[in-house]
Amino acid sequence: MSSVAVDRRRRHARALRVSIVLAVLVALVSAVSLTLGDAGVAPSDVLAALVGRADRLTSFVILDLRLPRLLAAVLVGACLGLSGALFQSVARNPLASPDIIGITTSASATGAIALVWFGISGLALSGIVLAGTLVAAVLIYLLAWRNGVSGYRFVLVGIGFAAICAGLVSYVLTRADLSDVQQALVWITGSLNSVDPTSLVVLAVSAVVLIPAALLVGRPLAALGLGDDLAAGIGVRPERTRILSVGVGVALAAVAVSVAGPIAFVALLAAPVARRLVGRGSLALVPAALVGALVLVLSDVVAQFAVPGVVFPVGVVTGIVGAPYLLWQLTRTNRVGRGG
Repeated sequence: MSSVAVDRRRRHARALRVSIVLAVLVALVSAVSLTLGDAGVAPSDVLAALVGRADRLTSFVILDLRLPRLLAAVLVGACLGLSGALFQSVARNPLASPDIIGITTSASATGAIALVWFGISGLALSGIVLAGTLVAAVLIYLLAWRNGVSGYRFVLVGIGFAAICAGLVSYVLTRADLSDVQQALVWITGSLNSVDPTSLVVLAVSAVVLIPAALLVGRPLAALGLGDDLAAGIGVRPERTRILSVGVGVALAAVAVSVAGPIAFVALLAAPVARRLVGRGSLALVPAALVGALVLVLSDVVAQFAVPGVVFPVGVVTGIVGAPYLLWQLTRTNRVGRGG
């Protein structure tokens, strides 16, 4: 067996071990989160509620109040983490995540306009945000195109587009009533407070379709790390692979944002953490999804229970965690001569 094959098997085995550990951590944190709250519930009662053997009040607290929020956190975090991994792999740049290159900012602008100017909410808002995000992604890709899409041009065009969308959001908020502004600000920050069953079903169905799609495009995307010429030599079509990867990444981010708003920095953090755990030479798509889920579930626990009687939008917590990482990544990128 060649050394390349041995190395590949070792990476796959390590990725599997890391994924199992992360999945166990997500399950443990999720289980603990179901016991927390004003109405404390013992672990045995949580289990009884999940299997349909608890009393009516306990079942209502667990199944109707806490479990939908938890499932939304897991699915939104996984979608954002996987989306970030795809974007960063396409651009070969750790800053190329949906929240940096204008994808989630365009969702903020679309959502703010729909909420403030047209009073749209619920599932209709999710659909409009999804459509607006897809249109923005196409515009960013076309603006970055010049005989192909290079990583840094893609990031720079995205940052410029994000600035335009941020300005549009500010303008919309300055022209709105105070009550509309408050509602829009909570959504723009990113929140799981108003996840409803219909949105959760849409999120779950989308995740079932998009996560396998992301794993399918992962194999040819990994081959692009060899260079376009070598990848083409083994049957991979580079530009088609990039377009498909960006398309799946945009869809994952758009679905997550349409349900919970543009939660910051989960997509940026998840893939680098996952690759550090797995090791170099791997896209670490499954670990990135699990890291995203773990980060968002932990952040939501902090958002709900850090200050008694106050429930923060979860985006506040992810912003506090992610902003220092972004500054560190910018400093590191400039120091090694790859940016700025």
